Amino acid sequence: MTQTYQYYDPQTGQANYNRRPPKKNHRWLRTIALAIVFGLVAGLTFTGVSYGGRKLLADDKKQENISSVITSDSNDKTEALLQTTATSGKSISDIVENVMPSIVSITSMSVKEVESFFGSQMQEAKSAGSGIILGENDEELLIATNNHVVQGSEKLTVTFDDNESVAGSVKGTDAKVDLAVVSVKKADIPKDTTKAIKIATMGDSSSARVGDTAIAIGNALGYGQSVTTGVISATNRSIEDVSGTFIQTDAAINPGNSGGALLNAKGEIIGINSAKIQDTSVEGMGYAIPISDAKEILQNLMNRQTREKVAEGEQGFLGITGRTVDETTAQMYDLPTGVYVTEVESGSAADKAGIKEGYIITAFDGASLDGMDALQSLLKTYKAGEKVEIKVAVPDNYKEKTMTVTLGKWEANGR
Repeated sequence: MTQTYQYYDPQTGQANYNRRPPKKNHRWLRTIALAIVFGLVAGLTFTGVSYGGRKLLADDKKQENISSVITSDSNDKTEALLQTTATSGKSISDIVENVMPSIVSITSMSVKEVESFFGSQMQEAKSAGSGIILGENDEELLIATNNHVVQGSEKLTVTFDDNESVAGSVKGTDAKVDLAVVSVKKADIPKDTTKAIKIATMGDSSSARVGDTAIAIGNALGYGQSVTTGVISATNRSIEDVSGTFIQTDAAINPGNSGGALLNAKGEIIGINSAKIQDTSVEGMGYAIPISDAKEILQNLMNRQTREKVAEGEQGFLGITGRTVDETTAQMYDLPTGVYVTEVESGSAADKAGIKEGYIITAFDGASLDGMDALQSLLKTYKAGEKVEIKVAVPDNYKEKTMTVTLGKWEANGR
């Protein structure tokens, strides 16, 4: 049966009848379609955003990793930079190359009494140390070192950076602060060596700070000049049984380094290394005498008369028997360091000058003493008949006074 459909014609405003079904209103279908499309688009967009987000996060993470690597590399490079570059912009290699012509090796030959199965014997001993060229006069090149490097030496040899070696002499010593000055005659130095050597630049050790770069140069173990680096670990460091204060560094300072240079990042001398001051129970603790404390003493030693060893039959004779008062003994008994006089030979130079048993000889001709070895070493460079000022600490508060002594002559009969 054919059905008719009534529908409203919006153009005429009347109801029409038609056997064909009227066109249906598909707006709701469009709405659904749009919703589906919107959903698909939204889904795709969300997926895209999600993917983009993951991609972005991955990129960010990747960037973070790159940044981390850069930061890590930068830290490594910075650390390496601190180890190899000075604040002046020069590498440690450049600094060392510039300073090395100012550093020398010192070889000391001495005669020491050695106990053996057959009794005590005198044997020749060889020791190595270092020095820093700090000045000159018309005739001499002047080299700073430690007193213990040259004390008791019968013969000194100074070797320059180009391996040329010449004879050296002790110009002055200060045993209490472990400083000495060695002189070399300019006439003995080859011309090419003279052109190459440099006078070191002294810095200000009082401005050194903990953590600053420290460079140590010296004749370690007697093998020739070597370099170690580190930082300043402490300043104004006091050491038990040792007078003065020191710069502490973790740059290795070994036997043979004594008298060598401790440099700052500018290549300036801030300390004179001393391997004598060591603690074998720990590592990474080396010490140097601050150059600001040593300047005046070194200047005084440079101005002293250079003395050569005197022939044994012409050496001056003091005429005492003594005992060393070192830092440990001095602190234990509240005494000054030097030579404690246990006996005075009747009629000797000491006796005639008024030196008595119980006195402590603290200085000889301006050079401070830390024991009998220092006194005996000095006497070998003075002739009989020379007048010398000697400082003594007198019992009853051990106040110091100066006495003038005319040295006697050592004779084979025991004097």
